Amino acid sequence: MAFYRITWNEKYDFATLHNWGCTFRCPFCSYKLRSGENGRPGFAEPKPERFLSVDEMKEALRSVSPGKVYFMGGEPTVAKELKEMISFAKHELGAETRLGHTNGSRLPLPGLDGANVGLKAWSEELHLEITGKPKSLIYDNFRAAFDSGMKMAANLVFIPGLVGLDEMEGVVSFLAGLDRNIPFHIDGYIPIPGLPWKRPTDEEMKAAEKLAESYLAHVKSSHLTTEEALNLAARDDRFKVKTIAG
Repeated sequence: MAFYRITWNEKYDFATLHNWGCTFRCPFCSYKLRSGENGRPGFAEPKPERFLSVDEMKEALRSVSPGKVYFMGGEPTVAKELKEMISFAKHELGAETRLGHTNGSRLPLPGLDGANVGLKAWSEELHLEITGKPKSLIYDNFRAAFDSGMKMAANLVFIPGLVGLDEMEGVVSFLAGLDRNIPFHIDGYIPIPGLPWKRPTDEEMKAAEKLAESYLAHVKSSHLTTEEALNLAARDDRFKVKTIAG
């Protein structure tokens, strides 16, 4: 499991290293929308034909000298090259380093400036059912990363009937206990064929936003259709990127 592609957004001055693989087994993983592995547990993104070498990655990043370098997956922390690439980006390029999204299972990391953690549930039983990992691992890591000075953000997939308002309240209460200024994003569930849950209604999304805003100062949300999720660049120019390696 390693990095297989690097993209570059010139307008916003960031490069992103994309990793394959994950340590969780979330059934509602949005990668299933593209892979066709609908309704099955585990990481669904097809394995790339080849992975990039460290030298290839460094050469690509040097060619654009980005001000920010993001690492994404799957789960980027499973890549054995991650620590070396964080150090390279930070110390040779002078770039800000951030996990664009992570499940939080291997935080904090030396040289990492920030991370956006996808929290899955609050109750212990549901967290274990969804991810296959104990809740304490993730929330303890989040706290440790925050205490280390990393710029932390969090998101949650809101799934009425599974990860509902009660689960969300536990999550936002935890975040507010650290700092009510931690940015929080609510992702309205995008239905995966073969799974029983439905996309939230507009009213359910408003209720979720109201709840989160009662705890946190910076709450955003997205409520995408499947078609919108599969064509993010049409809605947000941060997704209009050029592949520079892979």
